[in-house]
Amino acid sequence: MIGAIRDILNSILLAINQVTNNYGISIIILTALIRILTWPLMKKQLDSTKAMQELQPELKKIQEKYKKDPKKADQETLELMRKHQVNPLMGCLPLLIQLPILWAMFRLLQSPPELAEHTFFLFGIDMRLALKATVDGVTVWQKNPGYWLLVIMSGATTFLQQYFMITDKSQRSMLIFMPIFFLYVSISFPAGLVIYWVTNNLLSIGQHLLVNKKPKKPAGEGSVGK
Repeated sequence: MIGAIRDILNSILLAINQVTNNYGISIIILTALIRILTWPLMKKQLDSTKAMQELQPELKKIQEKYKKDPKKADQETLELMRKHQVNPLMGCLPLLIQLPILWAMFRLLQSPPELAEHTFFLFGIDMRLALKATVDGVTVWQKNPGYWLLVIMSGATTFLQQYFMITDKSQRSMLIFMPIFFLYVSISFPAGLVIYWVTNNLLSIGQHLLVNKKPKKPAGEGSVGK
């Protein structure tokens, strides 16, 4: 299945590249297109995350009240979620559905297609090359600072994306692990793959802010009874 999705994404990427004539820009456009198409799933995930965040104070009270009775705490937690119609699995299911697309994109961008040489460069960065490579047993680092900037952005945007998505404090360690992990692997990833990950993170953060944007209070609200 991953192979079939990869082939479809490759065809779309090549079609976009015929218009842009730039592999880096084509990756950014394809990433945005995927985000638009998967928006209904993403919105369900974000709505679930938002609902869990709003319930955190109540969940904390339950944990403190029944810390000596875990079974009762679980019952009260389930009752609270049932009352507010919150299903924790709804935050995971859309993500699981999107994972095949994510893996297919990784496989696609690890092996760039055969295109004209000049189309692979964006701001002087060759999308086929990684910040660090091994040539004849010798480690070679790219001199263009743009490669370093992409890698740093990979770690920074991963941190922000995790910061907005994590609702359970017990998972806060992911705020450290995930950014460091992607910072590390991005050093050896082709720049095209890194720019995909950065773009994907930025769009994810933007969608999160859109869903969680607080509605403006109507004029005069809060003045009643004064």
